[in-house]
Amino acid sequence: MANFAEIDSNNIVIRVLRVPDEQEHRGQDFMAVDLGLGGTWLQTSYNKTIRKNYAGIGYTYDATRDAFISPKPTSATGFNEDTCQWIVPELEPEL
Repeated sequence: MANFAEIDSNNIVIRVLRVPDEQEHRGQDFMAVDLGLGGTWLQTSYNKTIRKNYAGIGYTYDATRDAFISPKPTSATGFNEDTCQWIVPELEPEL
């Protein structure tokens, strides 16, 4: 099964659904037309080989980077351009 994320007009992921393997090559049309869901659908993958990160509800699709980016955590101190992930400092363990 292939995974496709629907994005809204602001490029925010609103849902992620599976597509049968035999329809992967035409996922956008399969979801929008065949299933009658409409919308814009982009493929995503668990192993991060497609669009850098697996899409989740609330993620943003960045067309320039061709990547799904998670919402920025409040503790983020930066952004890794290679992985398109937020840099969050590790917490020191309490003693």
